[in-house]
Amino acid sequence: MTSSSLPSQAPATPNSTLLRVGDIAKATGKTVRAIHLYEELGLLRPATRSSDGFRLYDHSAVDRVRWIDSLHELGFSLQEMREVLTNWWSADQGASAMTNLRDLFVRKLEETRDLIRRHQQLERELEEGLRYLATCENCAAPGPVHECVNCAQDHGVKSPPPLVAGIKTSPENARKSSRPAFVRVEDISTS
Repeated sequence: MTSSSLPSQAPATPNSTLLRVGDIAKATGKTVRAIHLYEELGLLRPATRSSDGFRLYDHSAVDRVRWIDSLHELGFSLQEMREVLTNWWSADQGASAMTNLRDLFVRKLEETRDLIRRHQQLERELEEGLRYLATCENCAAPGPVHECVNCAQDHGVKSPPPLVAGIKTSPENARKSSRPAFVRVEDISTS
């Protein structure tokens, strides 16, 4: 079964009211262009077309677009979503399809937890930076910004946290070297 022959969502029920692209977009908060893109990629398929050529969708298309949005929030690309559908619908057995989907969800859960850990570390670094900077509100020796680089005020820590230390590194210091801007390879000491 090729991706072009994959069902994109549950088939239309005989007595259901069909939706136009704008209806799907309004119900999901997506643009009409996004809905068309999903169709172009095989993620969504209209149930039929009107006599005027308008795409008409079953209500299950709303669920499919919300599914696409959920997977996007999990970090899936549209191509990856297409692969998920292709793998799902091309599986010989339901149990095999479920195992593959479960394995994919386990990987995404691990990635999500790793991302949470990284965001928690960033949160801690931001909090450290904010505590450090809060002491600057009552600066004992207000002066020009270059004096902040070697600030003698007690900030309650031995050294500035990384987010503050990085900004306090003066770009001028790098340029005030006794070395010329261009150094020949032969002049570099290998000792």
